Amino acid sequence: MQDLLHNIRQCKICEQHLPFGPRPIATAHQKSKIVIIGQAPGTKVHASGIPWDDASGKQLRQWLNVSDQDFYDETKFAIVPMGFCYPGKGKSGDLPPRPECAPQWHKPLFDKMESVELILLIGMYAQKYYLKDKAKRTLTETVANYKGYLPLYFPLPHPSPRNRFWLSKNPWFEKEIVPHLQKSVKNIF
Repeated sequence: MQDLLHNIRQCKICEQHLPFGPRPIATAHQKSKIVIIGQAPGTKVHASGIPWDDASGKQLRQWLNVSDQDFYDETKFAIVPMGFCYPGKGKSGDLPPRPECAPQWHKPLFDKMESVELILLIGMYAQKYYLKDKAKRTLTETVANYKGYLPLYFPLPHPSPRNRFWLSKNPWFEKEIVPHLQKSVKNIF
C-alpha cells in the first residue's frame, strides 16, 4: 500500500492541466473500513496537503459525527477523491475533477483495501462513476434513494458551504439521512 500511495503522490499524468501543478492528495490503509470518495481538493487543501482540511471537511465530520482524530485515522477512513489534485477555478466554483485519476488509481487502491465496509459517494461525479446507470437523474434523487445503494454505497451531497441552498431546500437530508449515516458509521466502529 505504501508503494502505491508513493506512486500516486508522484503522479503527473495531468500536470499540464493543473494551474497550481500536481499535488495528489489521497490516504488509505489496507485496513480502511470506510472510503470517502469526494470530488477533488480545493485550494486550501492543495496548500495544506491535508484532505478535507476546510469548511467542507468540518461539515462532513459533523455529518459523520466523528472526531478529527478518527476521521484522519487511515485504518478507519480512506480518502480517495475522484481527482487527486486541485483542478482549477471555473465560472461557478472549482472545475470538475480531472478524469484521469479515478481510472488510473481507484482500482489499485481498492484492490489493496481488504476491510472496506462502506463507500461514501460525495457529489455527482463520484455517484455517476460508481453507481453508473443506477444513479438517479439528479443528485437529489440519488441521495433521497440512498437505501437502494446500501450496504456498500452511501450517496451524499457535497458538504461545501456553497451547498447551503441545497441543504435549506432539502431539510429531509439532515433530519432523516444524516442520523442513518451516523448510525452506519458508528456500527462499523
